[in-house]
Amino acid sequence: MRKILTIIFALSIVIILNAQSKVVKGQITEYEISTEKTYQVTGIVSDEQDKPVNQVKVMVKDGVSSATTNSKGEYSITIGANDKALRFYYPGMVITELPVGIQNLRVNCTLKKDQSDYSLPKHTAQATAWFDPKNDHPKTFCNPLNIDYNFEPYNKENKISCRSTADPLIVPFKGVYYLFSTNQDGFYVSKDLSKWKFVFSGFQRKPTDDDQCAPAVEVSGDTIMMIGSTYKDLPVWYSTNPKEGRWKRLTETALLPHWDPDLFLDDDGRLYLYYGSSNEFPIKVAEYDRSTFRPKSIVHDLFGLKPEVHGWERFGMNNDDSVSLKPFVEGAYMTKHNNKYYLQYGAPGTEFKVYADGVYVADHPFGPFVYQQHNPFSYKPGGFVLGAGHGGTFKDYFNNYWHISTCMLSLRETFERRIGLYPAGFDKDGVMYSNTAFGDYPTAIPQNTEDHQKGNFTGWMLLSLNKKTSASSSDSIYTPENASDENMRTYWAAKSGQPGEWFAMDLGDVKQVNAIQVNYYEHKANQFGKAMDIYHQYKIYSSTDGNNWELVVDKSDNDMDVPHDYVELRQPIQTRYVKVENIHTASGNFALMDLRVFGKASGVIPEAVQKLTVNRSKSDTRNAMISWKPQQRTYGYNIYFGTTADKQYNCITVYNANSYDLRGLDKGTSYYFSIEALSESGVSNRSKSIFVK
Repeated sequence: MRKILTIIFALSIVIILNAQSKVVKGQITEYEISTEKTYQVTGIVSDEQDKPVNQVKVMVKDGVSSATTNSKGEYSITIGANDKALRFYYPGMVITELPVGIQNLRVNCTLKKDQSDYSLPKHTAQATAWFDPKNDHPKTFCNPLNIDYNFEPYNKENKISCRSTADPLIVPFKGVYYLFSTNQDGFYVSKDLSKWKFVFSGFQRKPTDDDQCAPAVEVSGDTIMMIGSTYKDLPVWYSTNPKEGRWKRLTETALLPHWDPDLFLDDDGRLYLYYGSSNEFPIKVAEYDRSTFRPKSIVHDLFGLKPEVHGWERFGMNNDDSVSLKPFVEGAYMTKHNNKYYLQYGAPGTEFKVYADGVYVADHPFGPFVYQQHNPFSYKPGGFVLGAGHGGTFKDYFNNYWHISTCMLSLRETFERRIGLYPAGFDKDGVMYSNTAFGDYPTAIPQNTEDHQKGNFTGWMLLSLNKKTSASSSDSIYTPENASDENMRTYWAAKSGQPGEWFAMDLGDVKQVNAIQVNYYEHKANQFGKAMDIYHQYKIYSSTDGNNWELVVDKSDNDMDVPHDYVELRQPIQTRYVKVENIHTASGNFALMDLRVFGKASGVIPEAVQKLTVNRSKSDTRNAMISWKPQQRTYGYNIYFGTTADKQYNCITVYNANSYDLRGLDKGTSYYFSIEALSESGVSNRSKSIFVK
C-alpha cells in the first residue's frame, strides 16, 4: 500500500509520496513530481584555445534540469538515471551534445565557433518563355489531380508515412467547385477544375476517428450540407460560406449508422440518404425530413453485388481472387437525368486496379433499380493511373457531366490512394458513361458545352515511357529507370532531399514538349497529418545535346504542396533532354514516381492495328483473352469495348504488351471490341469492331 503523508499548507496542499514520485494536489490540479534517485555531473567547459568559458548554459537533453558555468568554466548539474545526454550552449558557439550517465559523471566540453548560416535560402523564381510562375493559367489538367493529399496520421505507430485520399465528390456552389474527400482536414475549392486551393475545416471528433471519411454533400439553395461516414453519432454540418471554413451543426446526428453516405435532394424537395459499405449487406436508402434531419421512411434494401454474374465485381487485383474475401459494394451516389435515377456504386475493393463504378437505374428514388447493361460505367484498369471507383458525378457550369473517382496506389499502405477526374455523360439512349480513354494524359478544361463521348484529350502524346534516365544519386534499389516506366507503384529516390539532387531523361531525339508532370513520392518521409510548411520547389531544364542546359520552369519560390505537379507550357519547346533539379522536397528524400513528358514527335502515325482477337472463355464467359498483332512505331494500345458497336465506352490502356487478360465481363451479355495504337506521333485509326457473344 502507498504511504500517505498529509501536510497542511496555507492553500491546504496535500503531498502524496511513493518510491518514484510524489503527487502535489492543489485545489484544482494534481502535479506529479519525480522522486527517483539523482546524480551530480561535473565538468569544465573551454573554448578551442583551452580557455574556460563563463556563463555557458548546460542542459539535460529533453529535460528541464540546467546549470551555468562559473568564471573557471566549471559546472555541476543534477541528472536522473534515465538521462542520456547534455547540451552546451553559448552565443556564437556550436551547440554541442555529449553523452552522460551514471557511469559517466565527469563530462568536459570544448566549444567551437559557429560559422554556419542557419537562415533559410530565399529564391526568386524567373519567368521564361515557356512558364511564368506569376501568370500561370493552364487550360488543361492531368490525373491524378494535383491536390495536397494529406499525410495520413493513422500509421504513425507503424512509422508508415504516406499520402492518401479517396471517396471524392465535387459540388458546384456559388460559382466555384468544392471537392470533398476522405480524411483531408478540410476540402478544396477551384474556379475552373484545374487548380485547387485547400480550406482547413476539421470535422474530427476524437484523435482516433476518421475525419469526414467518405463525406456526403448536398446543396439546398444558399446552403451546403455535409455528413461523414459513421456507425456512431456524428453531426450534420451546414454552411452558407464554406470558403471561410466555418461550419455549424444542423443536428447532432443523422441517427442511422451510415457508412459511405450520399445525400440526394430531388427536384420536388424531398431528401434521401443512400448508404452502405459491406461485402454482406446491400446498399440502403431512407427518406429524411429536411427540417429535423431525421429519417421519415422505412429503410429500403436496394441491391448488392452479383460477382457470379458480373465479372468486374469479383475480388482481386484482376478480378482473380475468389478465396480471400467476398467483394465490397460501397460508395453509393445518386444522379438524376431526364427523370431517371442513376444510383452509382463502387466494387470490388479500393486496393485493386479494377476498382470501378457501376450503376443501377430506376424511375423512383426507392426503386426498383435495374442493372444498366453497360457496366461498369467508370473503369480504368490500365495506364499510369489505375482504378476509377467510389466517386461522384456532377455538372460543370457549362452543363457538361464529370465523374470524379478513387485511384488505386496501395504501395506503402493498403488504403494509399489518389483521385482522378474524367469526362462523363448520358448518351441519347440514357446510357451513363465515363470516358477514361487518355484519362491520365493532359485533358482540356471545358470552355463551353462539349460532347464528352469524344473526350477532352489534347492530342499530346506520352514521350517519356521507358526512356533512358540518369540521376545525381540513387538510394538502394530505387533507381532512375523506375521514374520512366508509367507505373505509380515504382519510383526513383535520391540519397537525400538536399538541394542539387537531380533527375534527367533522354527523350531519344529532339521532340516537341507541351507539358510535364512531376510526380513525387514520399521516400523516407516522416510527416503525419496536415501542416502549413509542406511544399515543393524545383527547376526544370531542357537541352538538345545533354551538355548545355536552358531553364524552362522555375518553381524555386513555390510555397504550395504539389505532389503531382502538372506544368502546361505557355508554348511548346523543342528538346531532347529534360532535367528536374530539387530545391526543396516536402518530406524525406527527393523521389519521383515518374517524370511524365507530353507532346509530339515527328513522323507518321501508326497504321490501324491488325488481327484483333477476343477469345471468350466458354467455361466462364466473364473472362476473355484479348490479343493483336504488334504494331511498329508504337508504345501502347487502347482497347475499347461496349455493349453495342457505337457504345464502346470502356477503355483499357496497355503498354509493352500485345495481349490482355480481361476478367470483367458480364455473363449473358454480348460485346463489341476495337483497338487503337499509340505512338509519340499520334494515335492510329481504330480497328474494325468485332462482335463477341
